[in-house]
Amino acid sequence: MQSSAFSLAETIGAVVQEHIGRVGPLMLVLHAVQERLGYVPSAAIPMIASALSLSRAEVHGVMHFYHDFRAEPAGNHIIQLCRAEACQAMGARALEAHVRGKLGITFGETTPDGRFTLDPVYCLGNCACAPTVRIDDDIHARVTPQRFDELLADLQGDGR
Repeated sequence: MQSSAFSLAETIGAVVQEHIGRVGPLMLVLHAVQERLGYVPSAAIPMIASALSLSRAEVHGVMHFYHDFRAEPAGNHIIQLCRAEACQAMGARALEAHVRGKLGITFGETTPDGRFTLDPVYCLGNCACAPTVRIDDDIHARVTPQRFDELLADLQGDGR
């Protein structure tokens, strides 16, 4: 994530400069801003639009169409539950209910302590080992409520 020493305008300017010569740079710019800041603040949308000669509506539309972009900061750990058909058939709905109850949040929310963000995902490409959960960059297969509790306990012990 970007140091607070840089202003939002400086960050956007630097990101745009890195991608300005590429064809259709909007997605690249949005990804880079999110990588540096952890999310794409609403104040960044008019700056990006102006820098790329796009309308605010175009940038906003792309930003909110794709589920990977965040308009708010995420928690320290991002937990994604697969909601695709294969996982649903193998118990993902019960796992979802357990996870939501355990964390006290629903999809798109972050726990009050800022540690966990819960997101839906529609296929992690691990259908033969459903239900599947991705926590940060790690994919976990055949996750039961009990296994989720173990994974959560490991995360709670990491200090983040």
